[in-house]
Formats: sequence, C-alpha cells, structure tokens
Amino acid sequence: MVQVRTMLNPADNSGAKKLMLIGMSSKIGTKASLGDVVLCVVRGADPAGVVTDREKVRVLIVRTKKEVRRKDGSYVRFDDNAGVVIDKLGLPRGTRVLGPIAREVKEAGYNKIASLAREVV
Repeated sequence: MVQVRTMLNPADNSGAKKLMLIGMSSKIGTKASLGDVVLCVVRGADPAGVVTDREKVRVLIVRTKKEVRRKDGSYVRFDDNAGVVIDKLGLPRGTRVLGPIAREVKEAGYNKIASLAREVV
C-alpha cells in the first residue's frame, strides 16, 4: 500500500528517476495497492527520456513493500515501491519494463505491461 507523498521507483525506461505520488481516484480511497492507477509527479528526469522533470503523469503500481494477501491465502511483497508510467489508454510510455511485477497487474487488465516484464510473480 502506498499513500500520498510516497516516493516510487520507476519500473520502466521512460526517463523518470523518481516518482512522487500526489493523488489517486476517489474509488481507491487513501491508500493504493498493486494494480491501481495513481497520479504522480516526476522528480528528476533523463534529458533524453520520454517524460520531463516536474511533469504530472499517470502511474500503474507494480510493486509494493507492504505485503498483499491473495485469494489463495498467500502473501506477496517486494523490496521497493515501483510503478510504470502509462498514458490515458493504459499503455506504457516506455519501451521496457524492468524487474518483476505482481500478478495483480495482469489481472487488472494491463496485459501489455505484463507481457513486457521479464517475470510475473
């Protein structure tokens, strides 16, 4: 689970160095989890990247430090909080997805991001 002002690592090659969560939809509430789309601001960006510094972007959360319970009773957690920068259609703005992503992302309907990832946990 992540909340407002949480710093996320970018899990793609869009050019962002850090992402700060600044908002989420009202149906999510105050805490977002795996597979949720949130609004972030880019903190530091590569000059040759797709995104620019201080740009507001939509981000799909693919990894969280806080464990998430699955329907079969198991839990999944990761070493960092990470997200993938997406456009309005839900497609990634970068061309690669780095690191493992959670199965909840694919179940949320983001098959393109799941297919770009090396490992779906």
